[in-house]
Amino acid sequence: MDRESRSSRKPMRPDGHRLAAAAGKTIPDVIAPNLRVLFCGINPGLYSAAIGHHFGRPGNRFWPALHQAGFTDRLLTGPEDRELLQWGYGITNLVARATAAADELTSEELRAGAEKLVRKARRFRPRIIAILGISAYRTAFQQRSVAIGLQTQRIAQAALWVLPNPSGLNAHYQLPELVAQFRDLRNYAASV
Repeated sequence: MDRESRSSRKPMRPDGHRLAAAAGKTIPDVIAPNLRVLFCGINPGLYSAAIGHHFGRPGNRFWPALHQAGFTDRLLTGPEDRELLQWGYGITNLVARATAAADELTSEELRAGAEKLVRKARRFRPRIIAILGISAYRTAFQQRSVAIGLQTQRIAQAALWVLPNPSGLNAHYQLPELVAQFRDLRNYAASV
């Protein structure tokens, strides 16, 4: 098989063994200085860790919400996560270790993740940090009363925005509602 044929193939879906082996693995941040928005997930899922890319599971609604809200001019997939940098966006996680579900994380891990996120914000100076998961944000930053959207709290110098978790496991928000929330963030990002 020639190089062109190999590079145009879709990545293989991980089997059960690869998924199990992905528990506890990490994915490198997609980050650079002075980003418009740094999206912060809760932690990688096993599928994402197995393929080595953020929001890698095909059913995850992050990429469709991002595109439909106007952040990107085409629909990206997990294996294209580094392409976000060209638009001035990046991805990190509160907790680096992969789990089957976010509820496997401890409160201590989330609070330690908040401290690491503050250090990243000081180092990379994004304009906005968008945390993808209201419950994780409440726990990580020890906030009781939180609503989706712009927060009064800042992380280092960055404005803080909370979005719903785009995982398919989050039944509270369907794709149209997610797109509306992402669009609100995009409009705000365009104004600052």
